[in-house]
Amino acid sequence: MRRLAHLALGLLVSAGALAIPPTASADADTGRLGDLTGVVEDGAATVLKAGAAAVRVSFPNPESVRVQLAPDGQFSDPAAGKIMLPNAAPPIAPKRSDKGDYRALSTGKLTLRAYERPLRFALYDAADTRQIWAETAPLSWTKDTTTQVLGRGGQEQFFGGGEQNGRFSHRDQAIKIFADYNWNDGGAPNSQPFYLSSNGYGVLRNTFAPGEYSFKDPVRTTHKERRFDAVYVVGDGMKGVISAYTGLVGRPFLPPIYGLELGDSDCYLHNANRGERRTMDAVKIAEEYTKNRMPNGWMLVNDGYGCGYENLQQVGEGLRKHNMQLGLWTENGLPHQAEEVKAGVRVRKLDVAWVGPGYEFALNGCDTAHRGIEENSDARGFVWTPVSWAGAQRCAVLWSGDQSGSHEYIRWQIPTYAGSTMSGIAYNTGDVDGIFGGSPQTYTRDLQWKAFLPAVMTMDGWAPKDKQPWRYGEPYTAINRKYLELKEKLLPYTYSYAVEAHRTGVGQVRPLVLEYPNDPNTWGDKARYEFLSGKDFLVAPVYDKPEVRNGIYLPEGTWIDYWTGKTYTGPTTVDGYKAPLDTLPLFVRAGAVVPMWPDGTTSWQTRDKGVLNLDIYPRGEGGFTLIEDDGVTRAYQRGKQASQQFQVRAPKSGKGDVEVTIGASVGDFDGKQQWRRYQLTVHAGSRPDAVATGFGPLPARTDRADFDRSPNGWWFDPNDRGGVVHVKTDNVLTNATAVVRLTNTTVLGK
Repeated sequence: MRRLAHLALGLLVSAGALAIPPTASADADTGRLGDLTGVVEDGAATVLKAGAAAVRVSFPNPESVRVQLAPDGQFSDPAAGKIMLPNAAPPIAPKRSDKGDYRALSTGKLTLRAYERPLRFALYDAADTRQIWAETAPLSWTKDTTTQVLGRGGQEQFFGGGEQNGRFSHRDQAIKIFADYNWNDGGAPNSQPFYLSSNGYGVLRNTFAPGEYSFKDPVRTTHKERRFDAVYVVGDGMKGVISAYTGLVGRPFLPPIYGLELGDSDCYLHNANRGERRTMDAVKIAEEYTKNRMPNGWMLVNDGYGCGYENLQQVGEGLRKHNMQLGLWTENGLPHQAEEVKAGVRVRKLDVAWVGPGYEFALNGCDTAHRGIEENSDARGFVWTPVSWAGAQRCAVLWSGDQSGSHEYIRWQIPTYAGSTMSGIAYNTGDVDGIFGGSPQTYTRDLQWKAFLPAVMTMDGWAPKDKQPWRYGEPYTAINRKYLELKEKLLPYTYSYAVEAHRTGVGQVRPLVLEYPNDPNTWGDKARYEFLSGKDFLVAPVYDKPEVRNGIYLPEGTWIDYWTGKTYTGPTTVDGYKAPLDTLPLFVRAGAVVPMWPDGTTSWQTRDKGVLNLDIYPRGEGGFTLIEDDGVTRAYQRGKQASQQFQVRAPKSGKGDVEVTIGASVGDFDGKQQWRRYQLTVHAGSRPDAVATGFGPLPARTDRADFDRSPNGWWFDPNDRGGVVHVKTDNVLTNATAVVRLTNTTVLGK
């Protein structure tokens, strides 16, 4: 009899006819799903009835499943087309089957189980054998909330929620998903209704309603609306889940290359803190950047709060003479955006005075500002916003708001920006040393580590005095210049990661867990105050007064101190690291090949395009893929872009030959170099017997001066970071492959 009942219940019928009459109680202010009472096929969607309530299941693509609950049976979608971008492809029609106790809806990537008594859901792999998550109670509702309750795995970890100030890992914690305008530790002004589990799934709640997620046991997620709308995505590891999520809400935008240089923000016209100035005075500050050899890519010249602008065209022309782009900060909408962009505005900063309500309002403002730049110029949209929602990564840098400079400010920002990457936010940042407060020491410490964030700016208009990087004098000016020049030299590395983020959703700034998910030491506090900048740099900022950094966790592999060349074998914890004010604790992964622009570069526009440096840390096999295009227009969308692979092969220990392959640059774009010379710094502990390219041996040079003035050759400096072989090639066609071989030299590590 039981099997006969299941057969009757299992009949799938066309829309409008139910297999059996509803038996659950009618909709009420407070309730939860009861037993399954009917199933309806509605095209590619499946509607499951439980009395008056209904659940619609659909599959936007093979890697995702959408579950919508309507307690009264009437579905609604206030966020339609706003959070999730419209999908050109039709939804996936799943394979449907009755398994007895549950219905199975499957694609080639996942299976959703719908248990019948009561109606509960669980997600499994495509084979319907490995559980990914399972509800421990049916979906429930009150008059103004809906809640899902999931079981928690014994070692399951949780990340995401957008920008969660001071946090990146959430097991045993509760996080708020709402625009709270709290710019400090514990705030969530750029939160997103998305979380990521180490079990291999992520959840987007497709809503503009605020919520709260508790990752205790069981996991309980609630939003303040009487409807439930969640999209579950799966992928290959956590990076795959991030990619699947951003595939729904939009990939991170690809910024112009000047947007990856330092930015400056100040108020010039009617600034109460500075006395009367004019907008053209911004050009004088640009001149100071040039005079002090401080790289800077763009400037905001107003703040909108009574600080307007004048002579916009002339200001923009003056800034561009110093290789900077003009930007405007707005607090009252975008009524003149078309004229402003045509006058030269290429950067836009939004403000809480008009996007402050957050949610849908903030997301609309972000999309509008980004689109306004692109519709009125050939430039890429470049927008900063202090309040946002899921999908804002497609249109803006997320800025963490008004803070006061201090060591504490440095401390809580570290996990904030690394953790934001777990929600597909590739650009999340705060002002150097905040808007208020600060000191020469905290400014310098803050600038050091933010040089390894893709986007960063210094803000001056509301501080007691201007906070540009030379204002405190020596030794601070020289130290700040050192790190800004390093950031500038690393732009080929940074830009390549920006392209990766635009393609995959995975940003450059990463918590260690993203690259080392199987290491429990990366899951929580042990690695909380450090991050990876790409795969190759591990950054451990100093966030207190002592000039010693303790508790630096290095995961598996060989790591090299960037400044000294000292090697460490992970996993290990480094204590007592000496970090005077001019030293940021910084480590490089063995096997890294880091493309860099030449020393002395202060702007992407004035760099020597005929030279590319490769900083190489040989041990085993490693490499890097460099991505290049014109950096400023949207021609890359038409395929105007080139990629070039660099590889290093070396013994895993001891002495041997080191071979560096400089691959051919594949692809084309306006301004692409046809020839260039490569300068290699190969970190090896001994002098090689010889260095050669495919064209023959390179001559050994007698000293640094001889090397610098020679057109090619090599020179070993035993006093440079534990031993470095400097190599200079002749000019090489960029569309050709070249090989550099160092014979019988020492590789890094034991």
